[in-house]
Amino acid sequence: MELLTELYINKASSYPNSGQHILAQFDSDCVVVYQAFCPEIGHFAARNGYFGDGFKFSRMSWIKPSFLWMMHRSGWGTKDRQEVVLAIWLKRSAFDEILANAVPSNYTSTIYPTEAEWRSPLA
Repeated sequence: MELLTELYINKASSYPNSGQHILAQFDSDCVVVYQAFCPEIGHFAARNGYFGDGFKFSRMSWIKPSFLWMMHRSGWGTKDRQEVVLAIWLKRSAFDEILANAVPSNYTSTIYPTEAEWRSPLA
């Protein structure tokens, strides 16, 4: 899949006004997500096409389906150890599994009846 770009000002009017949606570039096999890395990890991955020294699968990480959202969260590449933002092609099955196991950052009574039931999967 080729990474497609479009001006936000041209695209924003077509975004949904309500409800829960994931806005991402995808096809039947992959979903593009963005992640911020320190220069050592990010530059190595960009040069070699895979993650090398310093990258840990056990590290909790934030991925975003929106480049602009990731740029905002990384301080436009100025936050310490978030200076390099990469587009990562995830297998659709992996993205679906991550989403199925995701837990909201904040307690929401419409999803979990009690705060204790929300905290349980966080552990």
